[in-house]
Amino acid sequence: MNARRLVPTPSAHTYPLLIKQLLHTPLATALDREIVYRDRFRTTYRGLRERIGRLASALSKLGVQQGETVAVMDWDSHRYLECYFSVPMMGAVLQTVNIRLSPAQIEYTLVDAEASTILVHADFAPLLAELIAKLPQLRRVILLHDDAPPTTPFAVAGSYEALLAAAAPDFEFPELDENSVATTFYTTGTTGLPKGVAFSHRQIVLHTLAAATSLASPAVGQRFHRGAVYMPLTPMFHVHAWGLPYVATLLGVKQVYVGRYTPDMILALRKREGASFSHCVPTILQMLLAQVAKTNERLDGWTAGRLDDDHRRLGDVARPDARGHRARHRCVLRLRHVRDLPDHDAGPARAWQRRREPRAAHPHGQTDRAHRARGGRCADEAAAA
Repeated sequence: MNARRLVPTPSAHTYPLLIKQLLHTPLATALDREIVYRDRFRTTYRGLRERIGRLASALSKLGVQQGETVAVMDWDSHRYLECYFSVPMMGAVLQTVNIRLSPAQIEYTLVDAEASTILVHADFAPLLAELIAKLPQLRRVILLHDDAPPTTPFAVAGSYEALLAAAAPDFEFPELDENSVATTFYTTGTTGLPKGVAFSHRQIVLHTLAAATSLASPAVGQRFHRGAVYMPLTPMFHVHAWGLPYVATLLGVKQVYVGRYTPDMILALRKREGASFSHCVPTILQMLLAQVAKTNERLDGWTAGRLDDDHRRLGDVARPDARGHRARHRCVLRLRHVRDLPDHDAGPARAWQRRREPRAAHPHGQTDRAHRARGGRCADEAAAA
């Protein structure tokens, strides 16, 4: 006998899991809470929603349509956060370009993802100038800059802020299929060329809910809650900065984006804005600890997480001990359990189907897919960790 299925009434709304739904709570509970970019820009969740609408209006006016890939080459910023929402919400696909790849690999990822639009920070304009002749599918470039717009050797559709200022904030975001592709990015550290993966709206929403529940539920310790001040130190091009910007937005916390990672700016923003929750890879943690060792600055109250099994607050690890030595390098969160979800629908990603090379073989002779089916981790997943 089969399980009984509940058949919904025809008048019922089948609520899709779309990225735009993540904005409902902060817009109801945290309208005036701040989102900060370095010492250059400050807005609120009210302003974030307006700018998300303006960006979608601007992209639509430039001809971006559903299903097109919009690539971003930027440091961590409020602009990146706006793209996290606006691009997939309008039905396009956000490509978070790994700026640490070689120029040839960046070219490959842009061609393979069929990016028709690139939002590029002025710092990366020289790099794009080298590649642009090799990107035949590219139709428009939008320039991102913090200072006066520089002269570029290629034509631009406009500068980011000017386009937003001229666009309407009331873009009507469509009701998409929740399995529509929302984002794409490419792995690093694997054999051969970078491997493209994609997330659907459903996957991102489920991941956000799972991560929020996991991080916000502890009664004490490494909690991420509405009273936190969030400052990510994992690049936003890297697996959605582990998905935490979506969680931070859902919770409606104050968010602080540091731009290019330099220890002076990170520590200054932490102190000025009161950052209490961050996450980073070990190299960034080491950079901060080295800087703190020089300045003897105290970091009490600052929680930082990395992919590790050790648990401690960053304020504890940076404080010299009685002999003047730095404490053993430890940090507070193990985030793997909120990324590698067992449910296939909520899992990390689905590989692009239009691969130009065979799926990488496992060292023991089985394909990555077969290895994963047996409970193992493929090379891409290991590199993403």
